[in-house]
Amino acid sequence: MRPKGRNETDSLYFTYPYFDAPSNRDHLSDPVSVAIVGAGPIGMTAALGLARDGVASVLFDAKLTFNDGSRAICVARSSLNIFERIGAVAPFLEKSSGWTTGRSFYRGQQTLEFEMPDSDQEKYRPMYNLQQQYIEQFLWDAVEKEPLIEARWQSKVTGVEDTPNAVRLEVEDAHDCYTIAANFVLAADGARSQMRKMRGLRLKGDNYERRYVIADVQMPLGYPTIRRALFDPDCRRGATILIHKQPSNIWRIDYQLADTDDEADAMKESTVRASVSAVLNEIGYDGDWELEWWSTYSANTLALDDYRDGQVFFVGDSAHIVPIFGVRGLNNGLADAHNIAWKLAWVTQGKASPALLDSYTPERRGATLDVFANATKSARFMTPPTRGWALMRDAALNLALSHPFAGQLANPRQMTPYTYADSPVVIADDTTFTGGAPSGAALPEARVGDGYLSDLLGKGFSLIVFGEGLAQNLDIPGLNHCC
Repeated sequence: MRPKGRNETDSLYFTYPYFDAPSNRDHLSDPVSVAIVGAGPIGMTAALGLARDGVASVLFDAKLTFNDGSRAICVARSSLNIFERIGAVAPFLEKSSGWTTGRSFYRGQQTLEFEMPDSDQEKYRPMYNLQQQYIEQFLWDAVEKEPLIEARWQSKVTGVEDTPNAVRLEVEDAHDCYTIAANFVLAADGARSQMRKMRGLRLKGDNYERRYVIADVQMPLGYPTIRRALFDPDCRRGATILIHKQPSNIWRIDYQLADTDDEADAMKESTVRASVSAVLNEIGYDGDWELEWWSTYSANTLALDDYRDGQVFFVGDSAHIVPIFGVRGLNNGLADAHNIAWKLAWVTQGKASPALLDSYTPERRGATLDVFANATKSARFMTPPTRGWALMRDAALNLALSHPFAGQLANPRQMTPYTYADSPVVIADDTTFTGGAPSGAALPEARVGDGYLSDLLGKGFSLIVFGEGLAQNLDIPGLNHCC
């Protein structure tokens, strides 16, 4: 929502583009290899991943511009690696704010300061803050330059039907309705996925009833990019508040509503302004500020049983919804997009058997369940579901005032990338090579000369050889050598 007198895209700091429905109608029903429903960060990342491997796709989105508000703001190191692989990382590094530190406070006293793993061996910082509008803009800039991607805005997919050789989509735009056949479909249409509903599928899992209000505030506060969590502050007793600094002097404030709060009243502009003022007073800021945007959310751990339904693959929030605590929602979805994109490309181009696609759900649903296991702990701490959990949380925070070890209970971050050990395409490592990552794990970064190990990787599979001159003795067609 925006303050009175401003429309939903009337931003203090970002100019939204507007996209028309396709005007050239001659080719709209031509068959395509891959159709992607949803042109948000996940859909565009999937399209760019496909294009990187030479596969064309068509993006559909019912909207006429990007999503409004900051929404997903924390971009992890692993996602920067994905943006690099799809040729879009430069503007992210230029605009975003990297950070490594988080601080937690209980009733005004600091109980924890944590540092996320980082070193000069890493190319990117553990986390970057950047509003979702910028994320979508930078990905869109890359999409516009890619001739293998066609984007169709103001184009709503209203029906989906399996045929013997393809999936047929019914599309309605501002001009007319038409059908289009695709060999594969990626459903990247978000938490309220219409594709999921049209396929008769539903998310399963747990809901956390306590709700949060997100408020974006523009102000010149001279505080470093450090995530702050306030537990049981004077301004909102029994609640939790999160504060993040973003580019363009935008500060993201998430504050928890009480069980007795009426959500309709809590979302009124006057109530939001009063709540934000109380938070700013809590952190000692008495300067000028402007309200940019606000919304509400609750924490959920929900997922499909299978991320694949025939030739339709669910990606991002259409497949799963994870709590924001630990900032894994967007990053988990970007990993989905990267995973399915290269696999579809290899199958489409005949480089791999269609059986490769059977690894998508075990790998990415496995990663989601891993996030759930860690995020559930964080959600119970940040948003206690019962009075008993609240008592234990407050007891731990009280203990942290005098015993630093207890403060670690307020650290929601699980930064270790998921290992695909149980994937059907990963061969178990039974060697005695104990110095590196296990089979199915993400490749660790390392300095190599003036650059990094990841700089030496090719577009496909790479063989890393330890030992001077060994790679030159290997002759494997199509394999990139790295030594």
